[in-house]
Amino acid sequence: MGRILAIDYGTKRTGIAVTDELQLIASGLTTVSTETLFDFLTQYFEAENVECVLVGEPKQKDGTPSDVEEAIQGFLKQFKKRFPEMPTKRVDEQYSSKRAFQTMIDSGLKKKQRRNKALIDEISATIILQDYLYNL
Repeated sequence: MGRILAIDYGTKRTGIAVTDELQLIASGLTTVSTETLFDFLTQYFEAENVECVLVGEPKQKDGTPSDVEEAIQGFLKQFKKRFPEMPTKRVDEQYSSKRAFQTMIDSGLKKKQRRNKALIDEISATIILQDYLYNL
């Protein structure tokens, strides 16, 4: 088995989470600048056995696609060109950022630490991955 990698795509920053090779545990990996995302993915795919990539699918409260969906579609087209053999799946990420922020509060992080948007993105990717694993 290979790892499952989850992406919480953003126009500025992208949160990334990954499972262990047995696909039992979801852990936050990092947050990268979106402009360097493909460089990061290339290096990661060379170093690790990744079986599948999950990409968050953000939606409005009424279920319509979020404003960032157009950028995600562009990312997915480039991803398929660069990594044609890598399977991708879309995963509903509605409320993942709010849940990430609540996780930060629940874990006792101070206000200053909770303002770290990169950490929120990484935790959001982890939540997307946990939800996926839970629903397998």
